[in-house]
Amino acid sequence: MGLMDKLRGEIVDIIEWLEDSRTLLAWRFPRYQNEIKHGAQLIVREGQQAIFVHNGQMADTFGPGQYSLTTENLPLLSTLQGWKYGFNSPFRSEVYFINTRPVTDLRWGTANPVTVRDPDFKMVQVRANGLCVVRVADPPVFMRQVIGTDSSVDVEEISELLRRVITLAFSDMILETGLGVIDLQGRQVELSDKLRDFVADRVDDEFGLAIDSITMNVSLPDEITQAMTRGVARGVEEAGWVNQLDDMQRYQQAKQAEAMVAAANNPGGGGTMGDLMGAGLGMAMAGQMANQMNQQAQAGQASAPPPLPGAAQTFHVELNGSAAGPYNPGQLQAAVQAGQVTPTTLVWSTGMAGWTPAGQVPALQQLFAAPPPLPPQTPPAAQGPAQ
Repeated sequence: MGLMDKLRGEIVDIIEWLEDSRTLLAWRFPRYQNEIKHGAQLIVREGQQAIFVHNGQMADTFGPGQYSLTTENLPLLSTLQGWKYGFNSPFRSEVYFINTRPVTDLRWGTANPVTVRDPDFKMVQVRANGLCVVRVADPPVFMRQVIGTDSSVDVEEISELLRRVITLAFSDMILETGLGVIDLQGRQVELSDKLRDFVADRVDDEFGLAIDSITMNVSLPDEITQAMTRGVARGVEEAGWVNQLDDMQRYQQAKQAEAMVAAANNPGGGGTMGDLMGAGLGMAMAGQMANQMNQQAQAGQASAPPPLPGAAQTFHVELNGSAAGPYNPGQLQAAVQAGQVTPTTLVWSTGMAGWTPAGQVPALQQLFAAPPPLPPQTPPAAQGPAQ
């Protein structure tokens, strides 16, 4: 320090910190040989605290305000200096200013992945990162544990310390909660508050720091993320099938209607009976198609319930070497009258052991019963000649 700086320090004795940086946490007031005049003015602004240090020992602490440095305002320092009757000459003491405002942009992240025991994926290595809001809550503890003899302390000097503490706290929190990786991602807001408590317990008494908040973002390995995405896709697909089953009845009805229209427009139908049988076959084909789609959608589920009691029995009919139907008794009666179904036509219905001629099926025998012969008619009497 030059002569002018020395003279200026002796003439103007105002001790204050005008630095407005949020990244500087502590700063020692520079003074030639640390000499302070009797009655010097100490100015401490909001978000600051001032600590006097004499020969390595902390003495008086001042919060925000303006103070005249006299014996009355420096009881601890007076004791350390041995001022029994006050003082009038300059005294030597270091003055440290502590920044107590919160630092809001301290970023943290796990340098190495943390292993998580997961019930679905077994052992998974996850990473985490986020922001931490930290401030100096106990300046004397911070002075002893962090500042030491440094002339200034920047937030970067405690960043590495906090990152290590947060990483260890994150690992301990996972072990305590026992959550899997899916829950870790789904409950990040809740777990961020829990992580803050874990970290705060480790830096308050030890370093004089307070953790106001921590945000946490958990990152999973790419293969786990892809597996979860595939699982969600399968769930959406299954939900779609369930919704489609609700409209299956309407789908079947539409298919039956289309089949009936196509059968009616078939030029090879063969007259009225052909139209009737074509319509029946169209309805049967539509029903079979709908049944097949229904079976595919409900694979692995229970089969459809049996028909309600009292429902008309239906039969499959062998026509030109192919199975057609099922047809109800009304349709079969029309086919018998048209000569399309005879007693030798093979039929089959649920509960029958195999294909059987229609004339041998008790339920169909009445369709082939011949009507009794008409009673003989008496010829009219011959008319005699008119008289």
